[in-house]
Amino acid sequence: MSEYVRVARTDEIAPGTMKRVEVAGRAVVVVNVGGEFFAIDDTCTHEEASLSRGTLTGEVVVCPKHGARFHVKTGRVLALPAVRSAAVYPVRVDGDEVLVSPEAQRTAGVPHRR
Repeated sequence: MSEYVRVARTDEIAPGTMKRVEVAGRAVVVVNVGGEFFAIDDTCTHEEASLSRGTLTGEVVVCPKHGARFHVKTGRVLALPAVRSAAVYPVRVDGDEVLVSPEAQRTAGVPHRR
């Protein structure tokens, strides 16, 4: 198992915001949802737009390019045009430091339709 990487202080990512960081050479977005931290690939699985340039609504990050939506806790696709889930990364908080594991996890990529 790989070591967790320090990516930010907790006060650098306010609730309801996100921050792009690098973890083992990969662009990752760290998200603060009500004081809980999550990490998801920064790259949209549809057309490789940067999710960190999108918007965050609750537990959902919206891609700025075509509006694909991803659940930040699971990486699961919630809206087309993306059809593959985004990888997520385990996150730990140690004191005031946010740490992210470089070991990606991926869920099934079937879009959830409302």
